[in-house]
Amino acid sequence: MPRKTVPLNPDDDHTSRAAAMAVPSGRGARLVRLGWMATGIAGGMLAEGARQLAQGNRPQIKDLLLTPANARRMADQLAKLRGAAMKVGQLLSMESGDLLPPVLSDILARLRSDARAMPKAQIKAVLEASWGKGWEAQFSHFSFTPLAAASIGQVHRAQTRDGRDLAIKIQYPGVRESIDSDVDNVAGLLRLSGLLPKNMDIKPLLRDAKRQLHDESDYLKEGGFLQRYRDLLVDAPAFALPRLHADLTTHSVLAMDYMAGVPIESLMDAPQAVRNRVMDLLFDLLLREVFEFRLVQTDPNFANYRYDPATGQLILLDFGATRVYKAAMANHFKQLVKGAMLHDRAAMRAACLAIGYFEASTQDRHVQTVLDIGAQALEPFSRKDGYDFGTSDLPERIRSGVIALGMDREFWTVPPTEAMLLERKFGGLYLLAIRLKAQVNPYALAEAALFPRKPRLRGSNQV
Repeated sequence: MPRKTVPLNPDDDHTSRAAAMAVPSGRGARLVRLGWMATGIAGGMLAEGARQLAQGNRPQIKDLLLTPANARRMADQLAKLRGAAMKVGQLLSMESGDLLPPVLSDILARLRSDARAMPKAQIKAVLEASWGKGWEAQFSHFSFTPLAAASIGQVHRAQTRDGRDLAIKIQYPGVRESIDSDVDNVAGLLRLSGLLPKNMDIKPLLRDAKRQLHDESDYLKEGGFLQRYRDLLVDAPAFALPRLHADLTTHSVLAMDYMAGVPIESLMDAPQAVRNRVMDLLFDLLLREVFEFRLVQTDPNFANYRYDPATGQLILLDFGATRVYKAAMANHFKQLVKGAMLHDRAAMRAACLAIGYFEASTQDRHVQTVLDIGAQALEPFSRKDGYDFGTSDLPERIRSGVIALGMDREFWTVPPTEAMLLERKFGGLYLLAIRLKAQVNPYALAEAALFPRKPRLRGSNQV
């Protein structure tokens, strides 16, 4: 099959130029962009207030702030900034969407897939800073149109003169240096603008955003995690991971094998056995990550998984959000899952207390609500006969419980970041299983992992 790549120095690249937008790289330029966002929100308030008054209404300030137009202005400006500013919006959308005003939650959700690409000149500048002048001589082809663009970087396909077919992840300039100031500035602006509820404590989310971004912006670190996963999954032939190319990898550029395959969502029309097997592999991998490796790729974005129809392998991509778990935390989660499997609320209560979902002084009614939510969240692991995700309304039920608990002003315990990241990972796999209408038996997988009787070759099951 011919390679659909762009020549190294195309004379005209209408596609990339039309879709591209330069990333503000200096702190001053990024602060100016945030200022424009604040000005736009204020202008939107005045216009909406005048419109309401002309209609004889007496609007409240919060109603003027929480308009679709203002939320859209904020999302658009964060998407243009990328980096930490965009990540704050993504985390608020993913972690706190249930507690945000619906209009803000809906618009922020766009940030998970609305990054703008860098223009060609900026791409070249980043590569020259990382690889030096004359870097082009190493490549026979380099596509300046990205395969994907996200919050802190974008991916390009390239072929080297020595025959390597690569995916090159290029970090947006200025992202690493502006992480802390971006997070603080955006959070302050959101708070002052009134677009976040005053009683919502987002400090843990902001602290996590900074730590996660510092980790994700170090591509040498991500390359190390990629290599560790390749080593850990050497016994799992059903998985395929790209090789790291260390000679072209720096703090700002990550070079790996280009992996083909199809988007994981495209399996919606695949035979039931294929869909079941894919989710079986992913749930089994998650259990190994938490309880065996104590190393978890915490980003459940569907784009991090692809499927190779020719080999039946599941392709794993993007290890920037990988988190190391301490043995104590992994053991607490092991006890929580065991408690859910055995329908033992006393064991679940002890595990939840140890993890930090509530405190020893927490009122019993709140404790029982947390345990109810936990039992629902681990429902697929409590059914011995398997779980049909195609008929499940589990996310809606969990969301209802979380909203009810969050609205209770007498209870406001934010669990540790490690717990929230695992919740995100479990929830992401549930959503994917629902999308694929998969029928899986997480109970049997957990039983094999937590109550081992005989070893088995992981990730080798075939259709």
